Amino acid sequence: MHGQMPQEIEVWYIIPALRRELAKAMINDFSLTQKYTAELMNLTEAAVSQYLHSKRAKDVVFSEAILKEIKASSKRIIENRNLLLQEMLRLTKLTAVKHVMCDLHKKYDATLPDNCEICFEEDLIKISR
Repeated sequence: MHGQMPQEIEVWYIIPALRRELAKAMINDFSLTQKYTAELMNLTEAAVSQYLHSKRAKDVVFSEAILKEIKASSKRIIENRNLLLQEMLRLTKLTAVKHVMCDLHKKYDATLPDNCEICFEEDLIKISR
């Protein structure tokens, strides 16, 4: 992967890994069925099964701190399924998750300088409403 943007890393690796861990938490920690987990996450049962058996998103490993946040998000989504998008956005914005994304980006893109910190520069673009 040469010259990939951080957003591509996020879509191909981070979001699937977050979904994997959300599904695992819902099933293993909160005893939900695969079917109900799939419904809550707007996924197919087959996708949930693949996440559980590490057939999807297996290359990303999160720290215990991130897993704790994912478990908290799982609980909030179970309590209010309308929070799925909000919780996914919250998780992707966590500094620790951004560091995982940054590490993957550096791993897969040899053109990046060693001291690249672009993912941590917050106010690059102002959006007017």
